[in-house]
Amino acid sequence: MSKTMKTDVVIIGAGTAGMYALREVRRAGRSFLLIDHGPLGTVCARVGCMPSKVALHAAAQWQSAIGIEKIGGSGAQHLQLNHDAAWAELRRQRDGFANPTAARTRQAAGEYLLEGRAQFLGADRLSVELKSGGRCEVEAKAIVIAVGSRPLVPGWLDSVRERVITTDELFELEKLPSSMAVLGLGAIGLEMGLALARLGIQVTGADIASTIGGMSDPEVAARALKRFGPEFQMWLQTETRLSLAADGLIMEAEDGRRAEAGLLLAALGRRSNADQLGLAAAGFELDPRGLPAFDSQTMQIGALPVFIAGDANNQRQLMHEAADEGAMAGFNAARLAQDISARPQAFARKTPLAIAFTDPDLVSVGTRLSELDEKQIVIGSAEGQGNGRSRVLHEPLGLLRIYADRKDGRLLGAAMLASRGEHLAHLLALAIERGETAASLLEMPFYHPVVEEMLQSALQDVLGQISTAPDLPWGLRAAEPA
Repeated sequence: MSKTMKTDVVIIGAGTAGMYALREVRRAGRSFLLIDHGPLGTVCARVGCMPSKVALHAAAQWQSAIGIEKIGGSGAQHLQLNHDAAWAELRRQRDGFANPTAARTRQAAGEYLLEGRAQFLGADRLSVELKSGGRCEVEAKAIVIAVGSRPLVPGWLDSVRERVITTDELFELEKLPSSMAVLGLGAIGLEMGLALARLGIQVTGADIASTIGGMSDPEVAARALKRFGPEFQMWLQTETRLSLAADGLIMEAEDGRRAEAGLLLAALGRRSNADQLGLAAAGFELDPRGLPAFDSQTMQIGALPVFIAGDANNQRQLMHEAADEGAMAGFNAARLAQDISARPQAFARKTPLAIAFTDPDLVSVGTRLSELDEKQIVIGSAEGQGNGRSRVLHEPLGLLRIYADRKDGRLLGAAMLASRGEHLAHLLALAIERGETAASLLEMPFYHPVVEEMLQSALQDVLGQISTAPDLPWGLRAAEPA
């Protein structure tokens, strides 16, 4: 017979969203239980943003080493890279991120951590199959679903599944093959394809999309393809046939192109783990994907005492968004646990921001071009070739495009391929968040030579296209009277 536990708030999932929810529940002084089936540690730390960036940095270091002749060095032809040792070092660094994260989870939850798998029995009840054996039931005044996501591996890959890996498995490899295929050239597939190619692995990538890195701006997308296309084969807008070979698999494109690879990395996106919680059986209304409808400003599912945050809701699968959503969900769950009649707090969402760390970075900030009425905007552009710092960094193909309101120059969004673009991205996100115009943002100083001067040039291009540009020299403002 299973025992029943009662608490104010249950949080299912100890990833980024779950831990931020826990922070808010603890701040509110509510009792809680944190349920996770393991392994502990966030997706970002274990199999996502951190190990992938370690791989990209290692690849950049290797490229610098073998390119020493460009600055007058010699002997590069004698350098060798032990791929297995490089990947072992990656796992060591990855563990340096993941293990402390898991330890902090145990410390934060203490005795209120249940390691096991949860199933909904109703909107306020769960059944938990404990990792240590046995089962218990949990009743709560509010529940936060923060179960994260898993890589998508469609059934049509079953015939070659023995040669398919996901990003969850990539970083566990002890031996890298000499050749890899990458299926899906969104941000993750592009990053890992470049990292592997720059480490000397022969890479072939394929995608049915016409662009790479999820870039919707056609000009930036074309520039990205021109910059990264020479680094590894990319088959775009094509269906790919796959078959097993003696030592790997064979990829064949519709136009007859053919490539062999030791393994195939499936980078086809991620799917929510919420479908493993028994929501339908518990009476939740679900969409065709098996997910419940929720309010993106409160994280609440309908009028139920249940909230869904992070990758689990399948809306904005990025760590910083998961952190915000977890905090929203935890705040509202704690509020509801204290007063069942309380209305959930709606929160303003932050400016969208997406970065592929492809060096040069591929970035989208704010509203995407495809979501704007091009008759109502102007686009200011700046080229890497015209930026001194970008040329010093050997990235003349950079391109920045800023979208601004045609009437007043208010900044709406941007897309870019830029060296050090991660920093430009945050500057622009803050500017859009604060309602800056092209004229007002030009009032900040621009040091020379910096990549940020591309922003200065693009803003000046915006002002040259709108009728409300200030009469004073652009970037200067009149002094206050003494």
